[in-house]
Amino acid sequence: MKDHRVKAWLNSVTGLCMKNEKVLIIFPLLLFCFTMSLPAGGGREKSTIVKVTGTVRLVGSSPVSEIVISGESGQWYIAREEAHKFMDLQHQTITVEGAETVEKLTLANGQPAGERRTLKKTKLVSVK
Repeated sequence: MKDHRVKAWLNSVTGLCMKNEKVLIIFPLLLFCFTMSLPAGGGREKSTIVKVTGTVRLVGSSPVSEIVISGESGQWYIAREEAHKFMDLQHQTITVEGAETVEKLTLANGQPAGERRTLKKTKLVSVK
């Protein structure tokens, strides 16, 4: 009688282990497939074409200084690869057209810290 109960118990435990092995194999595969289907960096940033008028400033310190256009309605960082176009226009008021991307900034504690607007594919419209 005891032998029969022990065999039944072993069969149930073995069956449970086999089910768990399948779950242990399938779950990581599903997780991997799910994460690979997500875009890198949390998603593609949407850009809008905008026309911006403001003063060209150089901010930061070397080697990470950046060109910023400061206008009445805010400030826009110029993409690093295009900053050389505006180096000679510092302290001048210009109008630029370009693709604006807005990045939400977050502090280390999770609190929102505003937005950073960046212009790419810029075209100089006028210098005042």
